[in-house]
This record gives sequence, structure tokens and C-alpha cells, in this order.
Amino acid sequence: MGGRWLTQTFVIHLAREALLLTLSLAGPVMATALLIGLVISVLQATTQIQDQMLNMAPKIVGVFIVLLVLGAWMLNIAINFTNNIFAQIPNIVR
Repeated sequence: MGGRWLTQTFVIHLAREALLLTLSLAGPVMATALLIGLVISVLQATTQIQDQMLNMAPKIVGVFIVLLVLGAWMLNIAINFTNNIFAQIPNIVR
């Protein structure tokens, strides 16, 4: 059924790598949205302006800028991970 590489340790390692990849790709975007949201919330609390669009528009712009700046790096990381998975398929199938 499975090859000699398909062990519990291999599956756990693969799941761990996938979770770390997800965190490293989503981390900068989520941190940017969190930081911008925190700054806007403090400004809204001090000025008592409670407009929802004031909260969302800067987050969208910030996330877009982060994706523009880090998009190529994120794509390269995802491609390398996928290539490694595909390269291991012959070892798994054996």
C-alpha cells in the first residue's frame, strides 16, 4: 500500500511543515491587518468617530501593500514546498 517513506513520523513532519508554511505566509498579512486595526481603534476611541469604513479601508490598503511587497517571496516559498511534496511522491508510492 504505502512505501517505506510513508510512516507516522513522515506524516507528522509533513503536517508540521504545512502548518509552518501557512503561518509564514499568512503571518505578515495578518500582523499588518492587526496592527492597522489596533491603530485605527485607538484613533477611533480618542476621537469618538465610530465609522466602520474608517476601520476597513486602511486594513484593505495595508494588506494589499504587504501582498505587493511580499507576494513574490510568498509564491516562491509555496512553490518550493509544492515541488518538495511532488518530488517525494515516488518514494511514497513504492
